[in-house]
Amino acid sequence: MSVASANLNIMIKAARIAGRSLVRDFGEVENLQVSMKGAGDFVSRADMKAEQLIRETLTEARPNYGWLGEETGGSAGTDPTRRWIVDPLDGTSNFLHGLPHWAVSIALEHKGEIVAAVVYDPVKDEMFTSEKGSGAWLNDSRIRTSGRRNMIEMLFATGVPFGGRADLPETLQDLARLMPVCAGVRRWGAASLDLAYVAAGRLDGYWERNLHAWDVAAGILLVREAGGLIDGLEEDTNPVTSGDLICANEPVFANFAKIIRD
Repeated sequence: MSVASANLNIMIKAARIAGRSLVRDFGEVENLQVSMKGAGDFVSRADMKAEQLIRETLTEARPNYGWLGEETGGSAGTDPTRRWIVDPLDGTSNFLHGLPHWAVSIALEHKGEIVAAVVYDPVKDEMFTSEKGSGAWLNDSRIRTSGRRNMIEMLFATGVPFGGRADLPETLQDLARLMPVCAGVRRWGAASLDLAYVAAGRLDGYWERNLHAWDVAAGILLVREAGGLIDGLEEDTNPVTSGDLICANEPVFANFAKIIRD
């Protein structure tokens, strides 16, 4: 981003610090004994350490802001209008399995609205950033949602529920309706990057259920500032609070939303 605010610069700094720590730990994952308990414990520690680094960096600069983090929960600040919303490691299962697709996600909320966002992929050194009214950026380049208009040419992403979650049947029904009319559906395993990829035009749309605020807060602003449309699966609901969302480029949003909401 050519000119960033002080807050966004602090967020970028925090994401890079956490990213360096996570990349070092990621290099150790493949050396761990293949044991879910051993590897899972290791990744949990890496996750917690990254969140601590982010919180220290942000709090040092803005001690009065509130906080909502995946690992440490929420706490009010002396400024009740602002809070950080942080996922220190989005894509934990990918990280655990040595898959190089995961990210650090940091959003700043002001009076209930996301006003600044960072999604950082340290492995690829891709820094997605946005501020309200200033567009969306990947490193130093402006990004926009795709201009595709024909569903059959479009690539979408979602999250497929795992571990016997109750929403699996709904997602399978979504896929049955969507896949015959599009170019494909991807399941990358990191919601923040799915949203960033929609903003960058790499994906044409994305939907998912049962997400948390820290999964989507930063990515929502990226999509909007890149010219995309985003809504809850229930029309006119806030995805940050509902945990359900659908987004796409403007030309296809209505058609895509109808297929998923049917």
